[in-house]
Amino acid sequence: MKLNGYSVMVDDQAKALRFYTEILGFQKKHDIPLGEHNWITVVSPEDPDGTELGLEPDAHPAAKTFKAAMVEDGIPFTSFAVQNIAAEHERLESLGVRFTQPPVDYGTVITAVFDDTCGNLIQIAQETPES
Repeated sequence: MKLNGYSVMVDDQAKALRFYTEILGFQKKHDIPLGEHNWITVVSPEDPDGTELGLEPDAHPAAKTFKAAMVEDGIPFTSFAVQNIAAEHERLESLGVRFTQPPVDYGTVITAVFDDTCGNLIQIAQETPES
């Protein structure tokens, strides 16, 4: 068994697609109308046939409450791996991304957390070699 996809709940699918592609650099894989909302997924340009991230509408009654509680507590909804967190932090900040946590070194991993503009905090993480 392997992971082939996971989702992030967003408050506006069109805004999310722009942010996740134009700012974060993911590529659109699917954008299929399904009534009121679309089935939208993005993938890493480094692995276009790999794991897909669904940009799911947060239309379920519990979604907005859950997301607000996570943000209030500073908890990221998900995490993306990066090779060079300092460079990625600098790149994203230069594009206007608001970080709630700058890069912090925890020994075996360095993490930073940003606001995805769609109601979520997202973590980026770089594994570091064990000393």
